[in-house]
Amino acid sequence: MKSQLVKKLLAGSLATAMTISLMACGGSAPAANEAAETPADTTEVAAEAPTEDAAEAEPEEEESLYTVLTDEDGNVYDLGGMEIIVRDWWSGDPAEPTNDYEEAREEYRDWIQETYNFTIKEQAISDWASAPADFTEYATTGGDENYIFVVRDDPAITNAMTQGLMYDLSTLDCLDFNATKFQKNKLHEQYTKGNSIYAMFAGDSEPRTGVYFNKRLLTEAGIDPESLYELQANHEWTWDKFTELMDTVQRDIDNDGVIDVYGVTQNSGDMISAAVWSNGGEYVGQKDGKYVYRLEDPETVEGLTWAVETILAKYSLPYPDGAEWDYYKEAYKSGMAAFMVGDAYCAGDFLSEMEDDFGFVAFPMGPQSSEYTNCWSNNPHVIPACYDADKAWKIAFAWNLYTDDVPGYEDYEGWKAGYYSKFRDTEAVDQTLEIMVNNGMITYDGIIPEMQRGSDFIWGLNANTVVSEAIDSVSEYWKGLVDAANG
Repeated sequence: MKSQLVKKLLAGSLATAMTISLMACGGSAPAANEAAETPADTTEVAAEAPTEDAAEAEPEEEESLYTVLTDEDGNVYDLGGMEIIVRDWWSGDPAEPTNDYEEAREEYRDWIQETYNFTIKEQAISDWASAPADFTEYATTGGDENYIFVVRDDPAITNAMTQGLMYDLSTLDCLDFNATKFQKNKLHEQYTKGNSIYAMFAGDSEPRTGVYFNKRLLTEAGIDPESLYELQANHEWTWDKFTELMDTVQRDIDNDGVIDVYGVTQNSGDMISAAVWSNGGEYVGQKDGKYVYRLEDPETVEGLTWAVETILAKYSLPYPDGAEWDYYKEAYKSGMAAFMVGDAYCAGDFLSEMEDDFGFVAFPMGPQSSEYTNCWSNNPHVIPACYDADKAWKIAFAWNLYTDDVPGYEDYEGWKAGYYSKFRDTEAVDQTLEIMVNNGMITYDGIIPEMQRGSDFIWGLNANTVVSEAIDSVSEYWKGLVDAANG
């Protein structure tokens, strides 16, 4: 089955490429079985003036981009009317298309469902909190439904993986994890053990942690806010530069001995981890299908030390006694700090009502890194192992087509569309978010059973922490957890 499918996919890709090329040159595309014509034949045909009947018989442009996949006997795959549900915790009724791309996507998805005789829909069934447990229960007891479960990093999901409750996706020949849509996020590598793959995600990753800057406060301190985008574009946006700017903006404006504008505010946990990743460090890595303890690696220690001894100790807005954990949000909105370390979604969330104008850049590069690094965080899609091989293959086949690039829109950056209305300048989207989407890494500590990055370690770090002592307090415990996960 695999060899025939690959041949069909390659043939379709070639036909698509030829179609697009000829359209660009003002010609019409040959049928797939005409691609082997000699140059002489091609020239002769091109020299003839097309008749009116021939023009009417020419297939529609949209249809010419679609490729029908057949099995090894030449039969179109038929999924027998199977209804497939991608169950998550947010989907509602499908929205009406608002642009050409969305219209083309709807037409393509209608076409694949009709051609291969299946239906697929995304439906909110679980909620965020219960998703891991819901999957575990279903995969243990089974059912007649045809589900793809959307889950999240959680010890329950890791346990489900080790207990054999997730279908091994590497055995399904309709999935090619070397395809661009999987390589854009590499989530499947996060859920790989040995040669087996247990989860997948298709497409671009959501941009996460970066640095917001208050344009008014920077201007008042003599800094051109737009210069941050220039620094970023020139690969000069580094820890040292960030520190230099924080040193400039942090001021006692009225000379009363009290700082009026702090350098930065943030969710400390997010900031500390961003510092680690920006320096090429990580808490847990992976090599040759095995997890690797990396908390004491030099890159990781350097990131932790800079975050604690520079950011928290010198420039971070202190929380008043009794303040809620998210006090930093209102503090930044009210102009108490010039910078805020936060996720991209904040722009369309609580920052939407911020009076001061703001910009957004990636988290700066550490001294051990030559590129901005964003932590990719996506929701794993899994198939229960209680399904038999035929059912699992059909579900994966349908989902794979459903998540493919829309023919003719392979280079379309649709993920940007919703961000332009949330950010105050286009550079934040076209430069910063593009960097964050394209330059990322996956993490492994979240799927180590019993390992809790926050409560075990990060949440206990503060301006007075001795980093080496904090590492010592958790090192042996974490090493044991990693060893157990590998066992």
